[in-house]
Amino acid sequence: MRVISGEIRGKRLKSPKGKKIRPTSNKVKEAIFNILGQKIVDCIFLDLFAGTGNIGIEALSRGAQKAVFVDNNFRSVKLIKYNLVMTGFADRSMVIQKNSFKVIEVLGKKHEKFDIIFMDPPYDMEGISGLLEEIYEKRILKDSGIILIEHRNNKKLPEQVKGFIKIREKLYGDTCISFFMYDREEHND
Repeated sequence: MRVISGEIRGKRLKSPKGKKIRPTSNKVKEAIFNILGQKIVDCIFLDLFAGTGNIGIEALSRGAQKAVFVDNNFRSVKLIKYNLVMTGFADRSMVIQKNSFKVIEVLGKKHEKFDIIFMDPPYDMEGISGLLEEIYEKRILKDSGIILIEHRNNKKLPEQVKGFIKIREKLYGDTCISFFMYDREEHND
């Protein structure tokens, strides 16, 4: 697992042993960042279910101003912190060990806002729509922000979820990335 582009291009990241953590593949990661393009530069990035920190670190390497990494697994948090120190990005990041629903609530209370939110929940996890609803309720996505959700390609996400509309879906083998933005009609109420 390596950083594909940007400030620390080619830098190897520490990978997990075993199969409990499923990092986003380099192929999918490269496709995601090619789609996002210049939106990454100076953005505030939230990496939910961060695992190794692979995606958030790529965002930092490509010019994100700040990244917040969230995972409730102690080993993942330890791995993310290690990778951030190794890449020199610890000062532009925050790592939180907590359940994603709870973090969204806390971030909402602190009036934190993100340009890009990336979620890579376990492929068998139910309740992804509930996370989107929570993000909408707590208003942690900036008005022009975008949410990307990595999921199994046979698990379709709805076209609309309270306040959000799916704007794109890209398939990469067994993996699907769904892109959501505010539904302008609902968001302006």
